[in-house]
Amino acid sequence: MRIAVFNMQDDRATWALPEWAPAEIATALGPDWRLVHVREPVSGRGDGGGAGLEALAAARGAEIIMALGLPRDLLLAALEPPRALRWIHSGAAGVRSLLHPELVESDILLTNSAAVHAPPMAESVLGMVLHFARGFDFAVRAQAAHEWGKRPFECDPLAAREVQGATLGILGFGGVGREVATRARALGMDVLAVRRRAAPADAGSTMLSGPGALDELLARSDYLVVCAPSTAETTGLLDARRLALMKRSAVLINVARGDVVVEAALADALRSGHLRGAGLDVFAREPLPPDSPLWTLDNVLITPHVSGTTPRFWRREVDLIVDNVARYRAGRSLRNLVDKQLGY
Repeated sequence: MRIAVFNMQDDRATWALPEWAPAEIATALGPDWRLVHVREPVSGRGDGGGAGLEALAAARGAEIIMALGLPRDLLLAALEPPRALRWIHSGAAGVRSLLHPELVESDILLTNSAAVHAPPMAESVLGMVLHFARGFDFAVRAQAAHEWGKRPFECDPLAAREVQGATLGILGFGGVGREVATRARALGMDVLAVRRRAAPADAGSTMLSGPGALDELLARSDYLVVCAPSTAETTGLLDARRLALMKRSAVLINVARGDVVVEAALADALRSGHLRGAGLDVFAREPLPPDSPLWTLDNVLITPHVSGTTPRFWRREVDLIVDNVARYRAGRSLRNLVDKQLGY
């Protein structure tokens, strides 16, 4: 009998695994498969991670592993001869920490859950856009000080603006980027986007291409949304030089991976007033260290890597897995297939 391992028992209450989830996956696999449900809790934070003795034992001889991340010891257990492993699915969107040499150099398929997290992440982005567009940062500070703080709204033309007609730029036009674009266009915003790989046409969004595409995106955006994955090429991509290309009135929003932005350079740009503000859900180091200057800047909105939080996660995740199980059984291409060389 063929074996699939389900190691997605998240240790967070908000992400508690419903009983119906593994049952639906087992049904999709069919009678010639045995689904091993590992009940030891694991962490779904970031790229996910963690594997106890139960998971290590279950991985040996498994053809499919569905997990919250992929520690190297779990991969090595699954690769012990006679190896049956052919497909790994991660419940996380990011995969950088999963790309162990043994996996990258193999013919094992790797899929992720990028599109599953996209709707709530896109809504978080809109919340950050409106936070700065309508001057909620000034209002929150005034409320904390028990002040009737109308002065910024009456004296600072950047304190409260309309988003209709503003330009929203998207760096990384994958599942999250597309959801952001749909919602931004609904608010009357003009959407620009860049993506390394060719992307399908998206009605209403303008795709920029060529060697100067990123610099053009930065120069034209009123709101820049970082949706790019963490790879060797994107690490430190938004450095001091590139941040200086942005408008002095612009807002930077990052819900992807913290290491795409050079945080020291961003802090300087915010402190100097070059940028209107920044909405940050992800950071190069998490938790964000207490001595980070980002904590003390009035024009920064910080959320603790929670933009993807939603009670609807498991419905979307199981739908994705069930669809891919059907595709796998039929020998068809899988959704959310990761290019292991590119890292996304």
